[in-house]
Amino acid sequence: MPTPLAHDDPVDLDGFRLVARLGSGGMGTVYVARGTDGATVALKTMHAAIASDPAARTRFRLETDAARVIGERFGAKVVAADPLAPVPWLATEYVLGPPLDEAVQRGGALPEQAVRALGASLCAALGQLHRSDVVHRDLKPSNILVTAYGPKVIDFGIARAIGDDRLTRTGSAVGTPAFMSPEQASGMEHGPAGDVFALAGVLVYAARAGGPFGAGQPADLLYRVRYAEPDLTGVPQALVPVLVRCLDKDPRRRPSTSELAAQLHDGNGEFVDHLPDSLVAEIGRRAAAVHTIVPQRRPAPAAASPEVSAEVTETAVHSRRRVLGLSAGVLTVGAAGAGGAWWWRSRSGGEPKPTAAGAAGRNLEPLWQVGGYDQKTPEAPTQAFALDGLALVPEGSGGVAAVDLKKPGRSKWRSSLDQYGWQTAVADGRLYRLRSTYADDPDSGPDTALQTLDPQTGKAARTVAELDATNDQIRQNQLLCVADDIAYVAVGGGRAGTAGIRAAQTWTLRAVDCRTGRTRWSTPLPRWPDNTLRLRFVAARVTGRRLVTFEETQPRELSVVVRDTTSGRAVWDVTYSPGDIDAMRSELAVDEDHVYIGGRQLRAVRLADGKVTWQLPPEHHYGPPTLAGGVVHCVATGLGLIAVDARSGKRMWTEKDGTADERTTNWRPVVGSRHAYYRNGTMLRAVDLTRHEVTSTFQTLCDRFYAVQESSRVRRVLGVADDTLALYPMT
Repeated sequence: MPTPLAHDDPVDLDGFRLVARLGSGGMGTVYVARGTDGATVALKTMHAAIASDPAARTRFRLETDAARVIGERFGAKVVAADPLAPVPWLATEYVLGPPLDEAVQRGGALPEQAVRALGASLCAALGQLHRSDVVHRDLKPSNILVTAYGPKVIDFGIARAIGDDRLTRTGSAVGTPAFMSPEQASGMEHGPAGDVFALAGVLVYAARAGGPFGAGQPADLLYRVRYAEPDLTGVPQALVPVLVRCLDKDPRRRPSTSELAAQLHDGNGEFVDHLPDSLVAEIGRRAAAVHTIVPQRRPAPAAASPEVSAEVTETAVHSRRRVLGLSAGVLTVGAAGAGGAWWWRSRSGGEPKPTAAGAAGRNLEPLWQVGGYDQKTPEAPTQAFALDGLALVPEGSGGVAAVDLKKPGRSKWRSSLDQYGWQTAVADGRLYRLRSTYADDPDSGPDTALQTLDPQTGKAARTVAELDATNDQIRQNQLLCVADDIAYVAVGGGRAGTAGIRAAQTWTLRAVDCRTGRTRWSTPLPRWPDNTLRLRFVAARVTGRRLVTFEETQPRELSVVVRDTTSGRAVWDVTYSPGDIDAMRSELAVDEDHVYIGGRQLRAVRLADGKVTWQLPPEHHYGPPTLAGGVVHCVATGLGLIAVDARSGKRMWTEKDGTADERTTNWRPVVGSRHAYYRNGTMLRAVDLTRHEVTSTFQTLCDRFYAVQESSRVRRVLGVADDTLALYPMT
């Protein structure tokens, strides 16, 4: 997905105006750009630091040639290129569709007919390359864009002519380990049969939401690719013999692309007709969204204070995964990463000197902003917690970093223990987590443990409980919430899957007493489809004797379930269609009598029996609501922020001159004593609760916002995105 430009990215390049970044890797950076005719393109440039390397230039030229060879039917049309420029660049059409890996992460495994159509089309694409004596050598889900007209293969950075070893000598393995062929993993010749092996891996991924050789360290993956049998659990039975032949260790026994295409699909029907509705909708959403991308640029990093500058230099070479709080305990900038930066609102260095909270103004900067780390996961959107003046940020690759709200330039601590946002909770001044190990043997995981961490050090303080008949290697174990010293957990037992949940696993919802370690009650949960990456519980909160949960009972289907906290018995549950389920992963709006739910209607549902007390007519789409002082606040399409009386359902006021599109309703507002805050477009708006008008706007890269206590008397708005953390004033 597009992200803001770095502060030092050029404004334009050879007539193309840069709009946003799409990604950055070892060879270069890819931008969204627009030509003089208004056409949107994907513009790839080589890093200036390697532009003087003849081998790198040759590789870039070959990538350009390969993109032209595959053509616009199976790849992105080459609009223009200059591989001989001081900084080589390549502009291709902007493909309207998600990468295959994102499509699977969002919607789950594809149905068999979609996998077959995808495979047949990719066979045709590879056949086009092979007939021109070119092999791709890095076919993987992220290099395949799914459009309504068929898949398009991109990124030919290591493609080369068959038999040409000038850029990759024998004995060195180049590519992506999880989707390499055995011969490529051994550093040997990778020919057309190697691309067929990789294609089979891609189809396994599409069919079961995970590759045939699992995940893990590169060395482990290379070993499995060379010697282990592929894991085809969850692959439709009729596809198994076809893919087994493609995954043969001996390239001579694999089928050609034309043979494989004939075994996969008869060629009848339009490609889009084979896709699931959710994927078609996502393609349409992206096609519409490309025209709304607004140019945005990250600020330049300010000069660091003397206290931290030396430490930043020392740690700047670390990877994005480890950029928060390594041995020096510093939040580093992205000298070796993808344009991350940290900066103060105060340009003179030292402590930040924010303007008065609530000061009026437009396009204001945050109090501070840090970036350059990655907390994105396929299971759940980015989130953060606040405790004792710290922002606790679960990282996507595991671990938690604690960023001081007053000194964002340094991490107070970073836990290297494997834990994720959905396995972490804060309650009553304590930080809880589910212990996770994720060892190599999926059968060897011990019982899951509930522990507390010292919020000042990140070290495990004590083990609250050992949860029997569970496996702590199951990544989708969830700590829903902790209330009144009772922790509510959803835990699985049985063999851990290499790609999501296994249908054979047994799952239970449990209430664990944090004082005694005893399980108060345990109730079974329905089985979850094989290889599902999605988390079952979307949100949870306790009010009185009721545990209120939003549960994804089937992929992309949501139920509101209310349980008795003393027994776990379901009091009632109703099916609900909210639109974007990920938008519902936020704090629930509940009081002692009702839960308030947004979506196609804004409604108040009685906790006692699930009956609707009031609902607003479906004239607008309503975002996740926030309850404050007996008033329900939410963002509605076409209106902006609205306030509704929680008891009567009467609309009390609407933001003056407010407007909002459906994407804006994904974000829950934060309500203070004098202002409510919500994102609209690229700005965080502060709406006066008395005058009902916007008094301030703040630049933001964030999409989730939380009210946090910086000190005993100061409250702030904490903003979070996949790679950014920011703090804003709050009144």
